[in-house]
Amino acid sequence: MRAAAGKYRQRNSHAIWRAHAESASHPMSEISVSATSTVDERPAKFSASDGTALTGTWFEPSPPRIATTVVVIVCGAGIPARFYHHFARYLCECGAAVLTFDYRGIGVSRQGNLRKLKSGMEDWAVLDIPAAFAEARARYPRLPLGAVAHSVGTLLLGAAPDASRIKRLIFFGPHTGYWRDYGARWRWLLYGVWHVSMPAVTKVVGYFPGKRFRLGEDLPRQVALDWAGRRRPELGRNVEEARRFRLILSRYREIRAKTLVLSITDDAFAPPAAARRVLSLYPHLVVTHETIAPATLGCGRLGHLGFLRRPASEFFWRRAAAWLITPNVGDEPKTTTQAAQSPNR
Repeated sequence: MRAAAGKYRQRNSHAIWRAHAESASHPMSEISVSATSTVDERPAKFSASDGTALTGTWFEPSPPRIATTVVVIVCGAGIPARFYHHFARYLCECGAAVLTFDYRGIGVSRQGNLRKLKSGMEDWAVLDIPAAFAEARARYPRLPLGAVAHSVGTLLLGAAPDASRIKRLIFFGPHTGYWRDYGARWRWLLYGVWHVSMPAVTKVVGYFPGKRFRLGEDLPRQVALDWAGRRRPELGRNVEEARRFRLILSRYREIRAKTLVLSITDDAFAPPAAARRVLSLYPHLVVTHETIAPATLGCGRLGHLGFLRRPASEFFWRRAAAWLITPNVGDEPKTTTQAAQSPNR
């Protein structure tokens, strides 16, 4: 897997910004930008093209404020949309209408017996994410479309047929699930959990009981097996999958959004090398890739969910709001253009 990014700039963050002290009792508490709420929250109900009902939440500026952009948040695998709600409120306070949603089988979109759900990650990518984009465009047809993708959601987003409509894009902790891209210190432990234990448990139980093991949400059987099967750098595990994915991967080449990629150095799932593998699939993104060390934000550690938690969340959220909502951020000429190479296999 090797491709060149259209325009690519990578830099380490040496920010002198220091976060407020972490609230131990409210690690996921939001950063408020106003004393009173200026956000209207309402449930979102929409359907994928195969008729599957999906559920999410709209965060919209309260009148007389109006949104200047519409943003869809694409979750990581096994991470329910509610984990992103404080972040969504913050973006809304800054002027965006924001849609969060759960994939089929996850969170509030889970229906019935999970053992009976046959859907996999491909369904999330080619059915559920496009449905969320369609909901956003239908509600705000005249606003520019932005997106925030986290974790393996950064891989799934590109398969959506209409992702080429995205104007502004943010990737938090991007990775493909390929085990050799995990951080070196944790690689074999994560391999054992996600690529050995998870498929074994899934085949016995009929789905992966993530909640029982405190490993995120329960996962549908095929989703768990798709993730566990990422033992090779290529996305296709066999000839049939490789042929099908060739068509899907052609959609990645159509996306030309101005993209901010944020990697955290102690993210075991998605170190910078994992981000480069994701970016190699998107040859025409205009990319600014920032790598942040926890110490630069006054933190001992951040990890894969660090951008959602205080004290570091203030840095990441302000950066995201500026990128998605503020005109001309990210439009400056790129003085350094560099190919995004796949990491060593």
